[in-house]
Amino acid sequence: MAYVRTVKTASGAIAVQIVYSSRRGSRSIEHVGSAHAEAELEALRAAARQRLVAGQGELDLGLAVGAASDGPLEIASSRMGHLWDALCRAYDVLGFDPAAGGDEVFRQLVLARIIEPTSKQDSLRVLDEVGVGAASYPTLNRRLPVYAKGSWRRGLAAACAVHAALGPASLVLYDVSTLYFETDAGDGFREPGFSKERRLEPQITLGLLTDASGFPLMVEAFEGNKAECDTRSHVMSGSRRRRPLVVT
Repeated sequence: MAYVRTVKTASGAIAVQIVYSSRRGSRSIEHVGSAHAEAELEALRAAARQRLVAGQGELDLGLAVGAASDGPLEIASSRMGHLWDALCRAYDVLGFDPAAGGDEVFRQLVLARIIEPTSKQDSLRVLDEVGVGAASYPTLNRRLPVYAKGSWRRGLAAACAVHAALGPASLVLYDVSTLYFETDAGDGFREPGFSKERRLEPQITLGLLTDASGFPLMVEAFEGNKAECDTRSHVMSGSRRRRPLVVT
């Protein structure tokens, strides 16, 4: 973002500057010049505005005819159409739409967090920037218990298995990782256990199953003190139970 500002100098003159700022808070300032008279000040402001547009003129499309102002038209809305359409296409190709029962709130939440990994509440801001009419935050919260059910996850895993053409003789890969929490006490799920980072804090264990090409088939979370071999047995048995849904 860039804008023109004027500041009063120690000598009593008016300095015209161009300020370039970013969302992260950093900024740089370009000094255009100083003026002691109103005519000089207007000339410096005009020069600063010209630098902002880098000499590019406005394309006259004749859209402002009859408007109350001769200035540029206001941008009422924008849409990242190509990005959103491509993500929706990938979502449908993977079979997630029928697996989720056509749940549009779930589609929006998944795709928004692909565009920008952020909190569930802030995902609504991402959808607004994309130009998609998002569900309200209370609606999102009401849907979360449904998304947390094992049957919901199993339906998505079955869709992934169908897309990967998983069959009885398919090669699958399995790996685990741990996520630790900055707390001293466990709660039955977050518990101290074997840590690849050699940490002592409570943690959870994540197990990821993929096909031979690395395409994810399912992911599960386990207690932090659960042995890796036990997580593997659980994931593999769950994968075998979904075999009747797999096209071979």
